[in-house]
Amino acid sequence: MEEKNFIRVPLQKVNSNHFKIKAKINGVSGDFILDTGASNSCLGLHIVEKFKLLAHASEVKASGAGATGMDTFTSVATKVSIGAWTAKNMEFVVFDMTHVNEALTTAGIASVDGIIGAEMLKKARAVIDYGRNCVYLK
Repeated sequence: MEEKNFIRVPLQKVNSNHFKIKAKINGVSGDFILDTGASNSCLGLHIVEKFKLLAHASEVKASGAGATGMDTFTSVATKVSIGAWTAKNMEFVVFDMTHVNEALTTAGIASVDGIIGAEMLKKARAVIDYGRNCVYLK
């Protein structure tokens, strides 16, 4: 993959069998769950200011990970970096991720700032190598 100009980014497999990944939003580092089943990338409502973002109300309700009908907001990050891969003006769905982080904490996993979802993985032409615990981005 690297011969085809993909960037190799390590993934950390955690007790819940999720993969955690480091990413920077507007130059600020954070921890994220890589989730191919999440249609959108998400941020916890409590963490928006950390990444120098503003959240705008949305009429869309979120559901997933055992919760439904959650109020959501949207926010656009000027720059997102995962390893050496970067993208500009990426939109995030913002919602209260307390239930997600409580589930992780119960499993002995440190809380996360958000979720890297399918739309960002598609933009990055992501290829996940489960055997080597990494993702390739282009």
